[in-house]
Amino acid sequence: MKNLKEELFAYVDGISPANSEVIEQTKGYALNLLKIPGSLGRLEDISYKLAGISGEIKKEFGKKCIIIMSSDNGIVDQGVSSAPQSITKTLTEVFTRFGTGVGAISKTYGNDLFVYNIGIKPDIDDPKVINVNLMRGTNDFSLGAAMDYETAIKGMLIGIKAVKDAIDAGYEVIGTGEMGIGNTSTSTAVICSLAGENVDNAVGKGTGMTDDTALIHKIKVIQRGIDVNRPDKNDPIDVVAKVGGLDIAGLVGIYIGCAYYKVPVVIDGYISSAAYYAAYSMNPLVADYAIESHKTEEPGYAIIAKNTGLKPMFDMNMRLGEGSGCPFTFFAIDCAQSVLNNMFTFEMAEASTEYTDKVADLKF
Repeated sequence: MKNLKEELFAYVDGISPANSEVIEQTKGYALNLLKIPGSLGRLEDISYKLAGISGEIKKEFGKKCIIIMSSDNGIVDQGVSSAPQSITKTLTEVFTRFGTGVGAISKTYGNDLFVYNIGIKPDIDDPKVINVNLMRGTNDFSLGAAMDYETAIKGMLIGIKAVKDAIDAGYEVIGTGEMGIGNTSTSTAVICSLAGENVDNAVGKGTGMTDDTALIHKIKVIQRGIDVNRPDKNDPIDVVAKVGGLDIAGLVGIYIGCAYYKVPVVIDGYISSAAYYAAYSMNPLVADYAIESHKTEEPGYAIIAKNTGLKPMFDMNMRLGEGSGCPFTFFAIDCAQSVLNNMFTFEMAEASTEYTDKVADLKF
């Protein structure tokens, strides 16, 4: 296991900051664009981040994809989900036909999906699903560790390799997606363990739960799992291994891989955000490469935001997951880059800079 951990931390410790010099150059260039300084708000912030990642003020970000990690979770045995576990396999197979929420939205934008079976119980025969199955579903973490430490590391390394494979195939922006019935429970356990927060403040009803009695039961089950396992908040691998899921482990690896290889990565919903929190806890420099998508309805999201500085671009009452927030965030990325690539400067437009000279130092 020592060699596996060393392999993982070669990536974790090998992450370097985004190019701050180019970011400052980009901000200077943006001051000369044909608009009031800062008037495009978050789009400008995204454009600065993209410049820091690529090292270029003007660049075309071409092919984009969402990497989806699918896994079953043993905690489902405790009745924490309104959906049967069989849905994990069903949706994983339908992903490849673009028939789910993320698939329908991706069809509109035109991005690709790469679907990984990292821990589903039944066999998956779909040739379009990438089978890297480490377990036939994780263990019930209310009774003991969801997986062993080594398996969690292997899951993270799978995520890193998935990023490298996508880059080698020509993809320049990557989104995060997941599927795994019960993974709002695993995500909440990871979040509370990392933050040392009270479970009562973080647990939500998930995708379809409507019964308050069931919610109370879910809180008790998650708290019992944390009490039984006593995850080490200072070791995110230990946290993911004890109370997380393989889908989360794979996503952690995606964030680490994108930061290591200097590729923009889009954070989707609750489960993707929980994995981001774990990756951020391993090396905060992953934030230099991550672009937020949307706020989720799960209460635990606020804990992530408080501890990582996460600031979602959209608030659309979404709670689906799957990577469904990534396609319209990809579009926002393209819009942000188009501002730098295509907007005229005052000089190009032969326009007076008298007004902007007066307002350049103002804060809007």
